[in-house]
Amino acid sequence: MKFRCVSLFLVAGIWGQSALAEEVDSGGTLNPDEMSLSKSLTRALEGDVDMVVCAQGYLLTKKGDHEAARKVFQTCADKGWTGTMTWMAYMDQNGLGESEDPEAAARWDRKAAEAGDPIGEFNYGLDLLRGYGVEQDIDLGREFINRSAEQGFETAEELKRLDYDWKAVTPDADEWKFQRIY
Repeated sequence: MKFRCVSLFLVAGIWGQSALAEEVDSGGTLNPDEMSLSKSLTRALEGDVDMVVCAQGYLLTKKGDHEAARKVFQTCADKGWTGTMTWMAYMDQNGLGESEDPEAAARWDRKAAEAGDPIGEFNYGLDLLRGYGVEQDIDLGREFINRSAEQGFETAEELKRLDYDWKAVTPDADEWKFQRIY
């Protein structure tokens, strides 16, 4: 008899909990679309960006959705997020989502550099040293590398130590891209 009472009590308790749960949950969303890539893209298209939304552009790029990544990065760049400017430069330099465009890549690098971003300063300095997407200007390139190094960017510090030899910080596989053809 004790066993039967305990069983009935458990069944009644479980039934009561599920009935209570149904009363509390009035049709809310179990898994809200708050941190998904699609939600971040929607927010970016609405101009509602923050560090988290802007970082989602990286995941979209790694996923291969370069069109969506460009939309996120563009909106974030328009709002002053310099890290997304350097990503736009990377995408233009490597033809992700559009054809390779060295001039557009250099414009993005310059924009990030002018905003004081150390990676933008470094990248724009490299553009100027190489003459990639801009007219070659070794002195100005060194100035931008120096600005980046002054902010503590280690690769810029290394490049200075190596007498601004850009090949020392560029993967061998990319050298063909930066060859000057006269």
